[in-house]
Amino acid sequence: MATSSVFILFLLSFLLLLPSLLASSNPQQVVDEVQRSINGSRRNLGYLSCGTGNPIDDCWRCDPNWEKNRQRLADCAIGFGKNAIGGRDGKIYVVTDSGDDNAVTPKPGTLRHAVIQTEPLWIIFARDMVIQLKEELIMNSFKTIDGRGASVHIAGGPCITIQYVTNIIIHGIHIHDCKQGGNAMVRSSPSHYGWRTISDGDGVSIFGGSHVWVDHCSLSNCMDGLIDAIMGSTAITISNNYMTHHDKVMLLGHSDSYTQDKNMQVTIAFNHFGEGLVQRMPRCRHGYFHVVNNDYTHWEMYAIGGSADPTINSQGNRFLAPDIRFSKEVTKHEDAPESEWKNWNWRTDGDLMLNGAFFTRSGAGASSSSYAKASSLSARPSSLVGNLVSSSGALNCKKGSRC
Repeated sequence: MATSSVFILFLLSFLLLLPSLLASSNPQQVVDEVQRSINGSRRNLGYLSCGTGNPIDDCWRCDPNWEKNRQRLADCAIGFGKNAIGGRDGKIYVVTDSGDDNAVTPKPGTLRHAVIQTEPLWIIFARDMVIQLKEELIMNSFKTIDGRGASVHIAGGPCITIQYVTNIIIHGIHIHDCKQGGNAMVRSSPSHYGWRTISDGDGVSIFGGSHVWVDHCSLSNCMDGLIDAIMGSTAITISNNYMTHHDKVMLLGHSDSYTQDKNMQVTIAFNHFGEGLVQRMPRCRHGYFHVVNNDYTHWEMYAIGGSADPTINSQGNRFLAPDIRFSKEVTKHEDAPESEWKNWNWRTDGDLMLNGAFFTRSGAGASSSSYAKASSLSARPSSLVGNLVSSSGALNCKKGSRC
């Protein structure tokens, strides 16, 4: 701790205890109390010293007993998905079996058996495992998939579908090489299964879902999107993820004609958009999108795009343009002439533009109230982005120590 900090702690402690010192017949006892107060303050500052300024991580990662307090994570969400509690109020369910032999009658102990249950569940993993799903993982409401403490990969088959359900948290999972599924029966609850047509092959598909939080996942190389949210989905936060090696990264909004997506609100914060990405980080339609404190180190076509008059509030991001001469523009106004898109509300506020990157603004001025519905948290300065995203992706958490 710096000398100035120690002095401030001493001064504050002394002033707080000054009345006791003046009234006491044992000054040494009071001095000892001052020292104990300083040591206690040191411990508190030490507890906070792992802080990065990332408000999600600083909420829980300083706790060496995170493994015993797993469900506290649900109180650390920010942004439009901040009320997603997942399985916070339910039991812990331990996945012990990496298999997925039957999508209609899943075995107890499998991930599929866990996610279809009706009651809230906080789902964790007994050990490292690779789960190759035979069909989409159809989730039920009030579930958390928490990969902390194990290396968990959902890969090589269909992946996660959040369809017409609410309160979902997905944290600390590797999701990659996702493929199409379908033309099969799949169970979605203990009392219902039904026929599924061919799926898109997304890593995480949010279809009419609400109060969804995807945090600290590593995603790459899926058949369609890494994370897509469509068909009236809203109240979503996508944070602290590391995304690589993919073309169409993130689609938010079903189609230009699907106006129910006008109520969509999505926060995209503290993510690292890394190597091998091409476009759609995200691609937005109709709704309100807060893109804040992300690190864009790679894109081949563009970073942020959209159509159908979305409101995009880009704040405190770091955009490093590729060396490709004609790919310096961060933005892409799609499927409309300039006479139309010039009225769409897209702003850049405090973004850091590197290697020739530039953002084409449109619509209302930066301070306009038009961005109120696309504001979900206070942006940190773009100069801090490196620290904010330094631990993006699935974490290597060890029991008994800070994560």
